Amino acid sequence: MAPDKFKGSLTAAEVAARVTAGLGVPTVELPVADGGDGTVDAAVACGFDRVTIEVTGPTGERVTASYAWHPGDATAVVELAEASGLRRLPDGPEPLTATSHGTGELVAHAVRHGARRVVLGLGGSACTDGGAGMAQALGARLLDAEGRELPRGGAALRALDRIDLSGFPDLTGVSFVVASDVDNPLLGPHGAAAVYGPQKGATPDDVKVLESGLTRLAAVATRTHGLMGAVEHDDIVRAMGVAGAPGAGAAGGVGFAALAFLHAEIRPGIDHLLGLLGFGAHAADARLVITGEGSLDEQSLRGKAPIGVAQAAARAGVPVVAVCGRRTLSDAELKAAGIEAAYALTDLEPDPARCMAEAGPLLERLAARIAADRRLAEGTP
Repeated sequence: MAPDKFKGSLTAAEVAARVTAGLGVPTVELPVADGGDGTVDAAVACGFDRVTIEVTGPTGERVTASYAWHPGDATAVVELAEASGLRRLPDGPEPLTATSHGTGELVAHAVRHGARRVVLGLGGSACTDGGAGMAQALGARLLDAEGRELPRGGAALRALDRIDLSGFPDLTGVSFVVASDVDNPLLGPHGAAAVYGPQKGATPDDVKVLESGLTRLAAVATRTHGLMGAVEHDDIVRAMGVAGAPGAGAAGGVGFAALAFLHAEIRPGIDHLLGLLGFGAHAADARLVITGEGSLDEQSLRGKAPIGVAQAAARAGVPVVAVCGRRTLSDAELKAAGIEAAYALTDLEPDPARCMAEAGPLLERLAARIAADRRLAEGTP
């Protein structure tokens, strides 16, 4: 059982439990996530400990957030959405001032806790600050031309003149991995502000302000810290190196800060987390893998959790079926992605509102149908 969450109704662990209950056969429950919302919950459900602390939310309020901790190999799984996610906005979006500061506080706590590896899941971000807040929380000082510390948020970056890393911790011996399926660069028409800013409440004018701030961040980081990145020349920005790297635009540019200041490696979110959770070893002993998410649609094909699970199961030679709230993918599209069949709640209940409200019992009924179909397919009574 390796499902992602059904957003708005069930966590990944709850999906796994409900399907297990309906199957009536021995299962291993391994709820998964792709780096976004639910990543910490999935890790905890698979045996990690939960560490809970108070950090800064995206608009400056204090929030309670957690990360997952595995003492055996000193690995921390930090989920940006826990501290800096859209769900942490108390009064609606604030695209110009929202900060990733709380994510940096989680990372800093994990490092102090003894982490030798930090997996940073990026998804569901409320901010477009290029990871400046995260860097500030770790000890960086972002200064204007007068030597004053910049306020938080992407808009303030337009006044950035210098980045002082003298207070940054010594991270020797700590490796960082960014788990993200976003391949956008930091800047330009496919960058963090242009593509994802509007999803966080940014108007067209806001997008211009945020793009200007991110450009300044990349240029100053390039000039003052020897990074390859965006350079300003005759009012033209050339995005290359770190700023132009695939994934630099993830989570409003937090990917850029992770690459530039944490020297992180970016890996596909679901692939890395499956490895972290030991999926391959479990799949080797399985007759069937059941995955799923709330909606199996075109977005799923762009590296979402069920497709990653199907690819990993294929490497182990195990067939895969999926459960979902609804699906818009054809049988041919599913088979091309490595999924033999998909079972949707809407097959049982056409009303989407009732599907959301009664997802648990409906999933148990779907699981019973899967069990019956598999017995027929395998010729067993």
